[in-house]
Parts: sequence; structure tokens; C-alpha cells
Amino acid sequence: MRPHVYGRTVDDETRCVHYATAVDIIAIRFACCDRYYPCHACHEEAESHPVVRRPRAEWDAPGILCGACGTELSVTAYRAGESCPACGADFNPRCRLHWDRYFEQ
Repeated sequence: MRPHVYGRTVDDETRCVHYATAVDIIAIRFACCDRYYPCHACHEEAESHPVVRRPRAEWDAPGILCGACGTELSVTAYRAGESCPACGADFNPRCRLHWDRYFEQ
């Protein structure tokens, strides 16, 4: 069963009102609430607590959801490539600019 994605999604591939290009197809499991959101802005709008970045010690646990196929990836696997290793769908390479918002560096 595919995990629920919270926030203002606009389609079944986890695109949201903030990021909705063809390659914006991941959701991030936030360490603070253990909920998947498409982006930091969706989290900020829905939750009353600040973001807690995923600690490095948890990077090998599922923390990224491919919106194209529903596969849960580890942060390590997500950061290692530019597409889903399960279905081949491309991820937005510009998301790397925001990794410090989601993952402990």
C-alpha cells in the first residue's frame, strides 16, 4: 500500500502547489512527524512544529517516496542518483539545492 502524502498535492505523483514540474515527483518523510510531504512549504503550512532534518544515522531507512511508482527509497539511494532505481522516472536535479532543509549535512 502506498503511503499517504500530506500537503497540497495536485496529482497522484506527489506534485504540489509549490513544485509541479514533470520531474517534481518525490515526497520526503519528515523526521519530526514521520509524515510524507512533497516539500518544505507544504510541511510548514500543515504542521505547527518546525522541521527536523533527517539525521545521517537514519539515511539508510525509507525516507523518500517516488511519486511515479510508489517505491520508498532510502535517503542514501535517493541522493546517489537522478532517477528512481525501481522505475527509472527522472527526479528534479534542482532538489539538490534544498537538501540542507531535509537532511542533516
